[in-house]
Amino acid sequence: MKPTGGDVDAHLAEVSPAKRQRDAETLVEILREVSGHEPQLWGTIVGFGACHYRYPTGTDGDSPIIGFAARKSATTVYLLDGIDAHLESLEVLGPHTTGRGCLYLKDVEAVDREVLRDILAASYRHVVDDDIDGADITVTG
Repeated sequence: MKPTGGDVDAHLAEVSPAKRQRDAETLVEILREVSGHEPQLWGTIVGFGACHYRYPTGTDGDSPIIGFAARKSATTVYLLDGIDAHLESLEVLGPHTTGRGCLYLKDVEAVDREVLRDILAASYRHVVDDDIDGADITVTG
C-alpha cells in the first residue's frame, strides 16, 4: 500500500453519514497531535506517518504508522501493534468492537476520548519504537 496523494479534506467532506464525518474530523485532530504528522490518503485510509513492515513469514509491505477509514457502518481504526496490546484500555473505552488489528467505532462521542487517545498514542509509539512482537518495522516517513 502506498499514499495515493488524494486530498484528505475533499475525501472527508464526502464521508457519510454525518456522524461518521464528525468522527473522522475528530480522529484527524487526535492523530495529528499524537503522531506529529499531517494526514495522507492511502486509498480510502487516512494515514499518519509511514513505515515498512516485515514479518518472520516473509510478508512485508508499506503502511501508515496509524490510520483510520470512515466506513458507513463504523469507523475502522488500524492498529499495527494489534488489539491485544490494548486489552486493559479497551475494557474501559466504551462501545466498540474489534478485529485482529482493527478497532471499530460506531460513535467516537460515545467512547472515552482520553482512553481512545491513549490507545492511539501507545500504538503509534509501539510502531515507531519497533516494539511489535514478530515484526520488523522501519519508519519511512
